[in-house]
Amino acid sequence: MTALALWIALFSSARAEWIEHVEDGIMGTRIVVELWSEDRAKGEQAVQAVLAEMRRIDAAMSTYKPTSEVSLVNAQAATRPVAISQELFDLLATSIEYSKITRGAFDITYASVGYLYDYRERVHPDEEQIERALPGINYRHLILDPQARTVKFARDGVRIDLGGIGKGHAVDRGIAVLQTRGIRHALVTAGGDSRIIGDRFGHPWVVGIRHPDRKDEVIARIPLEDAAISTSGDYERYFDENGVRYHHILDPKTGHSASKVRSATIIGPTATRTDGLSKTAFILGPEKAIEIYNELEDVDAILVTPDGRVLYTEGLEAPSE
Repeated sequence: MTALALWIALFSSARAEWIEHVEDGIMGTRIVVELWSEDRAKGEQAVQAVLAEMRRIDAAMSTYKPTSEVSLVNAQAATRPVAISQELFDLLATSIEYSKITRGAFDITYASVGYLYDYRERVHPDEEQIERALPGINYRHLILDPQARTVKFARDGVRIDLGGIGKGHAVDRGIAVLQTRGIRHALVTAGGDSRIIGDRFGHPWVVGIRHPDRKDEVIARIPLEDAAISTSGDYERYFDENGVRYHHILDPKTGHSASKVRSATIIGPTATRTDGLSKTAFILGPEKAIEIYNELEDVDAILVTPDGRVLYTEGLEAPSE
């Protein structure tokens, strides 16, 4: 075998061991799993195990499934304490922690108004509906009892939705599934939330951040190893009406779509953390959000403002012109 033929054979073999799978529909988004496995059959099994874990989380936490654990909490917690799984209890506790860190900008009780929006059907509440539902938004309405492992709502009209943190949690669980199977080089993505373990054999993974208006244009490319990254944008779930963009990131104080940035990308240790912190800038504005991100030692951020500016936290450098 010539040297060239040997190189081609080795290269083809290596490529065959990078396994990538794309699946649409789980948690209402696109799931991507890419990994390196020395045994292709075991690699394929690992991919399917990640997808099974994603489906399990979707079944437990979707507000669109009436039998999900979160739906049962929404139906019952205003009248009595509801016993919940340790997984959901921990996520609710983490959500409250992020509410405190972000000065209330992150708040899973946004669903008290959010359920009135239907972005596919271009439906939004009127001001009277928002005014009636708005008192239900306040993370302090969540009463957790760690001994009994229950949650209760402090008043009627409260609803929760883990859409702002659940996909990140699912990504972290997917990574945990891979790690238990000995996978050391992988990427797991759910919508705008990704987490990476290892490198690409001497090279970092490179994640692109899309332009808010031009989906095929990238405003920045971030090299990453052993890190998570989440991007939230006003272009994900939205519709425009009479010059107003109605999108899924709501301001807890107003019940309206927040518009102080166009997109926010957070880089950190886990996808749960980056997902939970990526909505902050939409509500607080870029300057106040950058202050919070700079106070946190384990995250960095890239924000795109409505006037097109791109802002970076202290741990990142803007690309040279």
